[in-house]
Amino acid sequence: MSDWVLYYLLGVNILTFLVYGIDKSKAKRKAWRISECTLLMLAVIGGSVGALFAMRLFHHKTLHKKFRYGVPLIMALQVVVALMLI
Repeated sequence: MSDWVLYYLLGVNILTFLVYGIDKSKAKRKAWRISECTLLMLAVIGGSVGALFAMRLFHHKTLHKKFRYGVPLIMALQVVVALMLI
């Protein structure tokens, strides 16, 4: 795997983790929230690992079925695609 792919995945996962954390903080303060579509799209574009870590660490979106099952499914599909490309 080339370096730029690794840097991209590292960056998008850090960004995703931070955005999930920000959304959890906003939820606690009853402030304007980040849309669920944005949170899921971050996982789709490569941030699924960051999303899962954030969900577990911040206990955020863990009761929503589309996150509880969707994010692990997205990650599994990404792993399958990565293995097929190797």
